[in-house]
Amino acid sequence: MEHVPALDEDLKKTLGPATAKVLAEQLGLHTALDLLHHYPRRYAERGELTSLAELADQIDEHVTVVAQVADARLLTYQGSRGGGKRLEVTITDGSGRLQLVFFGSGVHKPHKELLPGSRAMFAGKVGMFNHKLQLAHPAYEPLGADASDRDAAAAFASQLIPIYPACAKLESWKIAKCVDAVLPRAQEVVDPLPPALRGDRGLVPLTEALLKIHRPVTKADIEDARGRLKWDEAFVLQVALARRRHADSQLPAVPRRPTAGGLLESFDAKLPFTLTEGQRGVSKEIFDDLATDHPMHRLLQGEVGSGKTMVALRAMLAVVDSGGQAAMLAPTEVLAQQHHRSITEMMGELAEGGMLGGSDRGTKVVLLTGSMGVPARRQALLDLITGEAGLVIGTHALIEDKVQFHDLGLVVVDEQHRFGVEQRDALRSKGKQPPHLLVMTATPIPRTVAMTVFGDLETSVLDQLPAGRSPIATHVVPAKDKPHFLARAWERVREEVENGHQAYVVCPRIGDGEDDPKNGKAAKKKAAEEDGDRRPPLAVLEIAEQLTRGPLAGLSVEVLHGRMDPADKDDVMRRFTAGEVKVLVATTVIEVGVNVPNSTVMVIMDADRFGVSQLHQLRGRVGRGSAPGLCLLVSEMHEASPARARLAAVAATLDGFELSRIDLEQRREGDVLGQAQSGVRSSLRMLAVIEDEEVITQAREEATRVVAADPELAGLPGLRTALDALLDTEREQYLEKG
Repeated sequence: MEHVPALDEDLKKTLGPATAKVLAEQLGLHTALDLLHHYPRRYAERGELTSLAELADQIDEHVTVVAQVADARLLTYQGSRGGGKRLEVTITDGSGRLQLVFFGSGVHKPHKELLPGSRAMFAGKVGMFNHKLQLAHPAYEPLGADASDRDAAAAFASQLIPIYPACAKLESWKIAKCVDAVLPRAQEVVDPLPPALRGDRGLVPLTEALLKIHRPVTKADIEDARGRLKWDEAFVLQVALARRRHADSQLPAVPRRPTAGGLLESFDAKLPFTLTEGQRGVSKEIFDDLATDHPMHRLLQGEVGSGKTMVALRAMLAVVDSGGQAAMLAPTEVLAQQHHRSITEMMGELAEGGMLGGSDRGTKVVLLTGSMGVPARRQALLDLITGEAGLVIGTHALIEDKVQFHDLGLVVVDEQHRFGVEQRDALRSKGKQPPHLLVMTATPIPRTVAMTVFGDLETSVLDQLPAGRSPIATHVVPAKDKPHFLARAWERVREEVENGHQAYVVCPRIGDGEDDPKNGKAAKKKAAEEDGDRRPPLAVLEIAEQLTRGPLAGLSVEVLHGRMDPADKDDVMRRFTAGEVKVLVATTVIEVGVNVPNSTVMVIMDADRFGVSQLHQLRGRVGRGSAPGLCLLVSEMHEASPARARLAAVAATLDGFELSRIDLEQRREGDVLGQAQSGVRSSLRMLAVIEDEEVITQAREEATRVVAADPELAGLPGLRTALDALLDTEREQYLEKG
């Protein structure tokens, strides 16, 4: 009798070591349960021709298609090593045609089987030859009907064929056979949904859903299964987040309230402008949280330039008023230095507490980064442990063991998605009691993503720009088709500088002989995926040299990138902020937080190498003063390419939430948010966080209700088991550390 593996058993015994190794290494599938949750990505019908029209967008990808042979020709050719045979097969599905080629000894079997009129599944890597799409030596599985009676033939023709996510070494139909080997075990899968919830929502049992998703008889079976499996993913994840929120609500924290006549009031009295309605509203939410005796956990989303730093600073000053300290964690030294510079400028004499000329109500604001000299670092550490410094702004250097606080009351994390969970947690552990936490991001996150990925945080949104902010005009510059447009772009830069303003030029790569580790490899991969081989991304050092010799000759042009000496980086930024440097040629190191109101124009080279949200972030560096901003997106891509469509979307709107939705749809869930959330993302196989808003919202409500009634899930062992299975150690840590 054939061995049927237990749900948690390694697949080697059932499928053999070679197949098990490919499943594990290529697809991350190790057990029978993993295979049961490896769902088909679509279904083909034997009697229905499926689409070949989509293949033009899938060059170099492994695909599976179902089609009919239209024509087959066996050709003889002469090569350098003598004659040979080549079989050319043309297949069609009504939407398009595709050529298959087989060479040498590989022609005999397909020559006999792939006859005109026959139908088969074909799997291979999509390539181009003589400007035509082609599959070379594809694997195939004939779909011949041997049914004798009409009813059986009709049933065969309408049968749904699951097409699985596959790889070069294991085609879809081989994965289907692997699934067949473990499908009997679906009877043993623990159902995580409480029976009452399942009944109220009209959801099928989990075992039934697994059988229907893998071996559907009708399209209704697929819908039933998908509806149920989406609920599983959404609900189990929302339960994990609800348990985290519940646990946080039980933790003690010191309430932090601003003092009448204290630092915050003095700061507000000095402000030369009025806070926006949005800033006041969000500040109230934060102050209400800070006044409670359990830790605040709030996510502050803000459009580029919406004044998040001002809101965060006022929260930090309120904590200092109450006798505590506040720390702001920034992802880069450039950003930490920028925050320190802008905060001390905004505070003026209030940032000079204890110093000559400082205010009696003031405090000390210190900077702590990894590149600081020993004396400055020693003084900063002393100011923190004695409580002399109420505010500290720093990089990951703040997390080191030797950094001790007198009384840490608030942690502000800027650009959360750039930090690992361990880093955020390490800083929070430095308080005598858990400090309040404010997470900021300038990457607008659609509501469902916020609920899914940051579901343990309450969310505030700043979507109103402060008065006096200027609009930003964005245009695509097609450098290859219309080189005179690029020449005009450099003329515009020169005009802005001559009018007393400054400019950014952004490139994807540094160009010092190595790929920029953050941008270069990813940019090259994106380029290769989109249009095959082309030149390397443009580089900061090369473009800066070209500009100083050519169109921007005579202007003060400097470079800024991540591998410069920290003191040099700070010097360049200081001189650019002071207006001494007119044109800054940089990598995305200037993407967030850099605030130079006099900068009015940005030229982004190879703009198609960046994501939509990243372009929006970069664009936000201009138009921060009273003069209008201009952003020019330079690209050599063809007008009809997907890359140009992305750039057109950025040029068409300044709405970051709309752009993040486009970005997410194009780049798949979670990529927008970086590695810190990879655990959550990898648990979502069926759920699409953009499309399934209703399911996620309902699952969050149900999860909150279930956890409030039974935080330990003692009465729901099936749910507890599913939670443990779904959240492996890495994800459990992510959720626990919140």
